[in-house]
Amino acid sequence: MLKNMFSRDEFPWLDHVNSVSCWMGTLCLKHALCSIISTMFNFLTRKRKKSFSAYDVLAALFLTTLIVSNIASTKIIAVGPLVFDAGTVLFPLAYIAGDIITEVYGFRRMRRLIVISVAMMLLTSATFWLVQVLPASADWTNQAAYDLTLGVVWRIVAASLVALFFGEILNAYVMARAKVQTKGSGLWLRLIGSSAVGDSVDTVSFSVIAFIGTMSSASLVQLIATVFAIKMAVEIIISPVTMRLIHAIKQREQTDVYELPAKHLLD
Repeated sequence: MLKNMFSRDEFPWLDHVNSVSCWMGTLCLKHALCSIISTMFNFLTRKRKKSFSAYDVLAALFLTTLIVSNIASTKIIAVGPLVFDAGTVLFPLAYIAGDIITEVYGFRRMRRLIVISVAMMLLTSATFWLVQVLPASADWTNQAAYDLTLGVVWRIVAASLVALFFGEILNAYVMARAKVQTKGSGLWLRLIGSSAVGDSVDTVSFSVIAFIGTMSSASLVQLIATVFAIKMAVEIIISPVTMRLIHAIKQREQTDVYELPAKHLLD
């Protein structure tokens, strides 16, 4: 009704109101993200009873990021010339959480978390699939929307699980092995180097399994390059925060595990 009462020809300032509203919304979102990061940093690093471990929060963050990224990936985002799925924005947090866990608590705990995460991802997909195939109520008309957003494509599920397992295992393996070899020095290089290995395997394996035969080779290569570049950019930008968290958690919990990952691949 208000839209009919006020026209932009008579009130051109309405366009400015819309622009200001969009700007304020973006500003609020930035403040919200900064508040979340600040709150998590304080929560992880402040002194608590010994029964509390930052590992609990990091493990929950790791698993939640994986599940939410898979759901968010149903939307395709276009930022200038870059086209990628929305899950790409959040997914690097999984590698960041994994790096912190591997650096502080060791390869074995990270490997176990990866196996649990693969199982939980499979459970999530199976639940979505079961809900998808169950008959809908006669007065529920959103089946098509559900199929489009949460419907399970088992080829995509297989690609996600393979990419997650091998990408994260290699990331943790390189991180832990380099830590032993360098005696704990060169943290930034170990963070970025291990992420580069893990991200490359994750991105290539997922893209090939999920999309080969559905797009041209040139488009597939472009997709892989774009997604890998975005993941690495996010991890490099956040690396100072990652390093601060690692140092703070080590100091607070007096924990700094060194272990050769080759000895703990199966135990």
